[in-house]
Amino acid sequence: MTSLGTGITEAIVHDYGTSGFLSRLSDPFWFQALGAVMGMDWHSSGITTSVMGALKRGLSPKADELGLYICGGRGRFSRNTPNELRLLGERRGFDADALVRTSRLTARIDNNAIADGFQIYLHNFVVTSSGEWAVVQQGLNDKTGMARRYHWHSANVRDFVAEPHTGIVGEHQARRQQFYQIAELAKILRHQRIGRRHRAERHACV
Repeated sequence: MTSLGTGITEAIVHDYGTSGFLSRLSDPFWFQALGAVMGMDWHSSGITTSVMGALKRGLSPKADELGLYICGGRGRFSRNTPNELRLLGERRGFDADALVRTSRLTARIDNNAIADGFQIYLHNFVVTSSGEWAVVQQGLNDKTGMARRYHWHSANVRDFVAEPHTGIVGEHQARRQQFYQIAELAKILRHQRIGRRHRAERHACV
């Protein structure tokens, strides 16, 4: 599984670059298909842990060559993501503090802000040598025993609170729409506050 996932990744990076690989990794349907090709049942929630674990094991020795770095993992390994990013920043010259903030923010949004009852237990932060990043993380609902996977890609993030995901995979998606409706309302209110502040500043200058 590790060898196959590594070979597929190397082929994609060779033909489409690291950005092309991140765009695919952040597509939940492509990710599910990758897991099936690598030997997992297509409908298994364990596909996320297995695929990301295999990719991290296989790609870590070739990370500098490919310009592709996978941090984090499941459970205690997910909590080690900030340390991995800081070490990577020291070694490769990344803005580690910014990447750590982004990692924590994506985890908090999916764990707390969406409020869908799924607690994040797996968090993988994938970053390229150019600083482009993707997040694949998964939460578990203790009451139902069901899992939900969240995908992010920096190229698609315009606002961290207004439809920032490239995909959310799992049953019962109604709350996702509710979250985005709230996010859109929050954006409107922000614009209104900014408009009122600008008008007040112009009035004060008169």
